[in-house]
Amino acid sequence: MEYMTDSADRTPGHILCCECGVPISPNPANICVACLRSKVDISQGIPKQVSISFCKQCQRYFQPPATWVPCALESRELLALCLKRIKAPLSKVRLVDAGFVWTEPHSKRLKVKLTIQKEVMNGAILQQVFVVDYIVQPQMCGDCHRVEAKDFWKAVVQVRQKTLHKKTFYYLEQLILKYGMHQNTLRIKEIHDGLDFYYSSKQHAQKMVEFLQCTVPCRHKASQRLISQDIHSNTYNYKSTFSVEIVPICKDNVVCLSPKLAQSLGNMNQICVCIRVTSAIHLIDPNTLQVADIDGSTFWSHPFNSLCHPKQLEEFIVMECSIVRDLKRSAGAGMISKKHILGEVWVQKTSEMNTDKQYFCRTHLGHLLNPGDLVLGFDLANCNLNDEHVNKMNSDRVPDVVLIKKNYDRTKRQRRRNWKLKELARDKENMDTDDERQYQDFLEDLEEDEAIRKNVNIYRDSTIPVESDTDDEGAPRISLAEMLEDLHISQDATGEEGESMMTQ
Repeated sequence: MEYMTDSADRTPGHILCCECGVPISPNPANICVACLRSKVDISQGIPKQVSISFCKQCQRYFQPPATWVPCALESRELLALCLKRIKAPLSKVRLVDAGFVWTEPHSKRLKVKLTIQKEVMNGAILQQVFVVDYIVQPQMCGDCHRVEAKDFWKAVVQVRQKTLHKKTFYYLEQLILKYGMHQNTLRIKEIHDGLDFYYSSKQHAQKMVEFLQCTVPCRHKASQRLISQDIHSNTYNYKSTFSVEIVPICKDNVVCLSPKLAQSLGNMNQICVCIRVTSAIHLIDPNTLQVADIDGSTFWSHPFNSLCHPKQLEEFIVMECSIVRDLKRSAGAGMISKKHILGEVWVQKTSEMNTDKQYFCRTHLGHLLNPGDLVLGFDLANCNLNDEHVNKMNSDRVPDVVLIKKNYDRTKRQRRRNWKLKELARDKENMDTDDERQYQDFLEDLEEDEAIRKNVNIYRDSTIPVESDTDDEGAPRISLAEMLEDLHISQDATGEEGESMMTQ
């Protein structure tokens, strides 16, 4: 009898393991996997427990030799960071797979599951899976350590304004808060005539200077001082100082322009009133309602000063008021304000009510004034003006009185003010008692000027009812539509614990 076999029915032969005698498929080592693993550990030399450093202040991990990198939990960046810590032992094996094993966010442990392969006895390839435990140790990075010290800085921006009123600084403070320009500062120090912003890098200071140039008319100078140097590596350590000078003009200042500047602005009168200071100086001629904008470069080319400081404001009472309908404009006149109405008024000082002395003037407040109203203004007729441009003017061209703004009951306005502003966290030194009055002036300016109000974040004060007083004298108020809700977020929602929970 002849037996025939088909090649498809053939099965590979089996051999016995030379260690335990179990039938196995032939392999180069002639040994089963269990015995091979008992004899050879391919993970030997790879540490099963590693420490990594984590900065809680800035949420960054330390990557040797001197780098701190931000990584989210179970991210590819954090996995690469963990593998680099055992890069040298892993170079002796072939890494097949790596991934995180879930751990509690607050356990300060990271577990990475590794799958590796390595050639062992007589060319046999062994694969093994194991877990490396990473212990997260808290350590403050160098940048955060310098921030906490509060004395270390590499650049400072010194903002100064040579004026007696701080309205421009209060406005600048709100712009900084709105656009978050204070986030990179190490420290903010308030002094008598300005603010100092301290930074850990020169780039952050330069960014602040560029922001100031876009928001207020100013000029700046830069300087640096050598702190230390290394002649071997050719490295230098400097401290940089940026001096920013804001134009010495504030809202409600009366100024006298040079004849050349007044002519270039459309033949407007030299005596003008500053109605606001934003990225430029906005002036209005109280005799013609002509307006002009002066930027920083124009001001420094043709400088002028304020004729009177805010403490010289006097209270007048309106005796008569009439609207000027037909105004003859001179040739080459500039733009006319559409928000103001030209008026001719007779006023009398409230301190001289027992006399019959009255003053006549033109004003840009014709749309606000009525007989019997109180108004604040400057008495130029009885004031000692020490200005080079005024001294050269004809006395007939200088008005007796320049009215600035209508006067309301300040106590009543404060009581019914149902909104508030945020302030910068700063160190205050040598503060004047007049600061509170100046801050109240700035709040009143926000209520009266919508153009300034658009650039400021105004928050509703929930402690004051919406209608706190039914008596209304016509004082300007801020509507609820222009206010933001002041949100108070607890530490649990933004701190380390909340952030860890949100990343899962």
